[in-house]
Amino acid sequence: MPDSADFVVVGAGSAGAVIAARLSEDPDVRVVLIEAGGRPPAAELMPAACPVLQVNPETDWMLTADAGGCGRGLRGGRMMVPRGKMLGGSSGINYMAYVRGHPGDFDAWAAGGADGWSYDDVLPYFTKSEGLVPSEAIPLDLEVHNTEGPLGVSVRNPVVPGAQAFVDAAVATGIPLGDYNGRDRGGAAGVVSLFQTTTRDGKRASTYHAFLEGEPEQRPNLTIVTAAQATRVLFSGEPGALRATGVEYATADGGTEVVEAGREVILCAGAVGSPQLLMLSGVGPREHLESLGIQVLADAPEVGRHLKDHLHLGLMFPAPGLGVSMAAMGVAMGPDALRAPAGPLPADPAEDASLPPELQGLKAEAERQLTEWFTTGRGLASSSLYDAGAWFSSGLGDEHTHDVQLAIFVCGYNPDIWNGVLSVDPAEYFDDPAIAVGPTAENLFVLANPVQPHSEGEIRLASADPLAAPDIRMNYLTDPHDLAVMTAAVRRALDVVTEMGRAHEIGDLLVPRRLAEKHGFTAGDVPSDGLIEDLARHYAFTVYHLTSTCRIGSVVDPQLRVLGIDGLRVADASVMPNVVSGNTNAASIMIGEKAAELLATDHGVALAEFVASHSA
Repeated sequence: MPDSADFVVVGAGSAGAVIAARLSEDPDVRVVLIEAGGRPPAAELMPAACPVLQVNPETDWMLTADAGGCGRGLRGGRMMVPRGKMLGGSSGINYMAYVRGHPGDFDAWAAGGADGWSYDDVLPYFTKSEGLVPSEAIPLDLEVHNTEGPLGVSVRNPVVPGAQAFVDAAVATGIPLGDYNGRDRGGAAGVVSLFQTTTRDGKRASTYHAFLEGEPEQRPNLTIVTAAQATRVLFSGEPGALRATGVEYATADGGTEVVEAGREVILCAGAVGSPQLLMLSGVGPREHLESLGIQVLADAPEVGRHLKDHLHLGLMFPAPGLGVSMAAMGVAMGPDALRAPAGPLPADPAEDASLPPELQGLKAEAERQLTEWFTTGRGLASSSLYDAGAWFSSGLGDEHTHDVQLAIFVCGYNPDIWNGVLSVDPAEYFDDPAIAVGPTAENLFVLANPVQPHSEGEIRLASADPLAAPDIRMNYLTDPHDLAVMTAAVRRALDVVTEMGRAHEIGDLLVPRRLAEKHGFTAGDVPSDGLIEDLARHYAFTVYHLTSTCRIGSVVDPQLRVLGIDGLRVADASVMPNVVSGNTNAASIMIGEKAAELLATDHGVALAEFVASHSA
């Protein structure tokens, strides 16, 4: 491995993979990309396999957090914090919704001092990446899309009926159909659509597949170091005149290596990892670092603060004939997904020769569907089952944007996923889990999601050990505004489900028995505000959208340079001045594109394409 480079990029996720790929387009520039994980496993390509990538230490950091004002129904009261640990980072474990955010989100960033980050400024970086496959299934503002970029963006094929039913019902309740990534988000009434997803030919288009796989990772001037966990940034100079000179990292065999950066170090470790690494390196709140025995090189009190995340409450309904059962998903994912102990096929494929006729037929159908997905990109395996969304204003504030997002999962999952991924005991949530979320159960999960939370959390170190998990304090629902918006979001979600029930068989809202009894709720009732608030405090889940812990104006300047330190930038979701009003992956990729051009401009790097001239 090289011991030096021009640029050292830490983290090969949604932004880091982009930056490393773009900078290495110049053959005269040496780039080292450090990633704690490895290459994506085969299952990463299959959108339907999202749940198996979480709670898996090979692909997930396995972090949890103090949930603050919620999490009462979660195991140990801790919120899960899935973070991708592989080439592609969280773009390799997410549910692939490609959502840029409301134009007003970025204009608000600029109005708050983030010069160069208005909607007109950032739009060229969204379009630079995008390789959209237009579809008649959704309306598109084609003037702000690109069909030639490396990042696959498409609509599921075929469209899952439950997702289309959600869209139709939302329109009937007054949410206009439109392009939520377009210039017009429909005013307060909002917009609804099937999701544009980061997929190409039915396969996941993570930033690894879009930006690194193939020719880029073979470039002689780009070195990708996997199984390498950065432990600190190295500096020269005295406090007040520091310059980042390199990165120290731990290797898989327990060793320590150093790579020097001749020009800059760029932290792309995410809203958890980047502030954690700064603090481990002596850049952070003085009192906190000194309490852990870490030498303070730069007192930066805002590092790790202002953590924002989206929190959604899932409303579950039986929907026979419309929801997708886990049995159907298992068949779509191929024979291996049907094997014991959870499935009907034997654990050892060698025993398949003696299968009874009905299981032989099941295996043959699973093989057929898997082959269809792999060769054509069609079928259930091409769907994460998170396939449609709506955005609108609650009327409770944040008028510059939409503060509510509704979305739908056209399934209810199974007990294993409830126990593992959702960290909820299904025996506490359902009267009879074997029936409610059994293999053949057909359910819908409608998600109510306030997307402009006022509550803020923080990232702190649990110890000075660089390999220890950080102390993540989410502080969800600690600002009463967020519960008010959540209640409004749930009310609108219930309206949409009622409308869906006019054309489809939709059962009653499933409410855990203890909360139903506490609030006098019986099946078929309209839940009270008190019940909605209690459901949120017990069973609201993270949407995996952590941002703003190294935000522009507090930790970095608008060029993403760490304040007061030369040769060091942060470029990932942590720099967002505020969370965008939607899924955050697209905006994180945009930040990578813009950061690459900022670096290239400052250092005379010859990128294949510059789009800065198109922005103000």
